[in-house]
Amino acid sequence: MPDKKAIITQIESNVRVCKKCELCLGTRNAVPGEGNIDTKIAFVGEAPGETEDLTGRPFVGRAGKLLEKGLEKIGYNRADVWIGNIIKHRPPENRDPLPDEIAACEGYLAMQLEAIAPLLVVTLGRFSMNYFFVDGKISRDHGRFIKAGAGSKKFNIFPMYHPAAALRNPTVMDEFMKDFIQIPKILDQLKNATSGSVSAQTPIEPEDKNQLGLGL
Repeated sequence: MPDKKAIITQIESNVRVCKKCELCLGTRNAVPGEGNIDTKIAFVGEAPGETEDLTGRPFVGRAGKLLEKGLEKIGYNRADVWIGNIIKHRPPENRDPLPDEIAACEGYLAMQLEAIAPLLVVTLGRFSMNYFFVDGKISRDHGRFIKAGAGSKKFNIFPMYHPAAALRNPTVMDEFMKDFIQIPKILDQLKNATSGSVSAQTPIEPEDKNQLGLGL
């Protein structure tokens, strides 16, 4: 049976040659995702931007610097976590990803998360949150612990504003940083619940069970 590293490496190779949608035609590099595949925390954003397209790495522009600042505040760095996006190629002019583009990339992230099996998935922005929780609203649900997914495969989700949105709006920046410093507490509760020592806080269970299928 292939090990985790082999699975992730194969997915990354497949992403780099992917032509499932037209986004690949106007980009320089696919951005499969990167980081510690044995981590307990995965950060999932929306799509690569210009700097990410140039480098083939996720969150390395201004938004990435803010993400790193947040990680530093909670005692982590990039090497401690896994970082990816729901879309693996940059949309033109950083426009919102289209439904068919999200659907084309869906299987890659699903397989990555299945292999990594993070204890907590921190979603960055509304598109990432809606990948797991279709009816979620970022202004309402950011900073809330949510159990979401599809069928028997659910994830511990902690939605946050996208760092790019935080850079544009001081109020959002305040909320972004307040949410970020909650991450260790949420993670500790989940670890303790897994070990059976204490119960994790009760997650919000979305009323609508027809969330986007992850194909896991």
